Amino acid sequence: MIAVPPGVRVYLACGVTDMRKGMVGLAMLVQQGLSDDPFSGALYAFRRRRAGLIKLLWHDGIGLCMLTKKLEHGQFVLPSTTTTGRIALTPAQLTALLDGCEWRAPPPRRVPERMG
Repeated sequence: MIAVPPGVRVYLACGVTDMRKGMVGLAMLVQQGLSDDPFSGALYAFRRRRAGLIKLLWHDGIGLCMLTKKLEHGQFVLPSTTTTGRIALTPAQLTALLDGCEWRAPPPRRVPERMG
C-alpha cells in the first residue's frame, strides 16, 4: 500500500463512475463534475456501481497518479448515496476504506446504567 502523505485532502466522489475512464477522463470528471482542480494535490476516490473496485486520482507535484484497487471477495464499505458531489475523508479513513474496514464513525455506545 502506498502511504498517503500527511496533510493531503482526500475526497470520495458520490455516486457511481464509469470505470473505463483513465487518468484524463477522471481528471475531466474532477474539473467538470466536482468543480475542482485535479492538479491541486488533493486525492480523489471514485467507485463503480458494484463496490468491489475503487480508483484513486492524485497529482503528487510531478504528475498524475492513478491507483486501482479491486477486492477479490466482498465490497468496499461506502456511503449509500446517489447524489453528486464529494465527501471529505481523512487519510486514516481512506486507509481503512482501502483495507475494507468500516471507515465511518462508529455509532455511539450506550453507557451502562449504574447498578444499585
